[in-house]
Amino acid sequence: MTPPAKLQSRRSILDRPILIAIPILIGLFITRSPFFMSAPALDPAAADAKPWADAPIKLVTTPQYETKKTDIFTTGATHMALLHNAILRGYNSIYQQAPHVKPTDKSDFIGYALTWHKFVATHHDDEEATLFPKVEEVLKDNTIWEGTHKEHEAFLGGLAKFEKYLRDVEAQPARFDGAELVRIMDGFQEPFGEHFHSEIATIAALADHPNAPKPGSPEEAAASATFKSWGKSTVTKAGTLDVVPFFLLNLDGTAEEGAWANWPPIPGPIKWGLVNIAGAWHSRWWKFSSCAGGRPRKLYALQ
Repeated sequence: MTPPAKLQSRRSILDRPILIAIPILIGLFITRSPFFMSAPALDPAAADAKPWADAPIKLVTTPQYETKKTDIFTTGATHMALLHNAILRGYNSIYQQAPHVKPTDKSDFIGYALTWHKFVATHHDDEEATLFPKVEEVLKDNTIWEGTHKEHEAFLGGLAKFEKYLRDVEAQPARFDGAELVRIMDGFQEPFGEHFHSEIATIAALADHPNAPKPGSPEEAAASATFKSWGKSTVTKAGTLDVVPFFLLNLDGTAEEGAWANWPPIPGPIKWGLVNIAGAWHSRWWKFSSCAGGRPRKLYALQ
């Protein structure tokens, strides 16, 4: 007698973990990605327009936009100005929003502000350790950054107080006092703003240095490569999960008639991933950023 055929057991969804993981991952992405965050566009001409991240420190006009020159030092200064403006929008966005942060948002705001500090500190350190010595070597002149070094020293003390205050309240966000943070920022605002403008003029003026490489020379190509390689690495090595999203979410592609809408020259899918996948790790921090998708947006705490 032939034995009865075995009934094939039904596979439960629990036996297929990938079917569970996919919707969970999609759900996490939708809830945490900056791409899906509410970001009302900014209308500066509106009657009820509120402060934005272009004050109290004025943003830098890029040398290329101002002079139309294209030599390596004007170009390098322009790219530095664009990076500086992301930092300045960060400063201004913190300054403008600090007094208005709701108790439930204090922890996220502290994370956002500490990321700004990390951005500034790593930018300063990388300039001093890498960029400045390389440019001195190109120009065979170790005196070109004397004024810049002094400018750095003028605001580093205040920057340290900024970090210390935030670290002191980080574990107990309820203790955060926006007015106190603004008071600390007022203490180094002037030298900080002056430096972030002055350094751009210093770099652009190197085009007139007696040892500046001649256009089209191998030395010019080497100097250009120095600026490009430093520019590509300085932000990414500061932190892919925090500093990079902060940087990209404080870039205004509409500035200067949209001249820098595609800066930095990162392929679209990669830029999207850096903001929305890498940025999802600290997603709650980015609601305080000044821009989204390369366009200004209303400051979250002022809405």
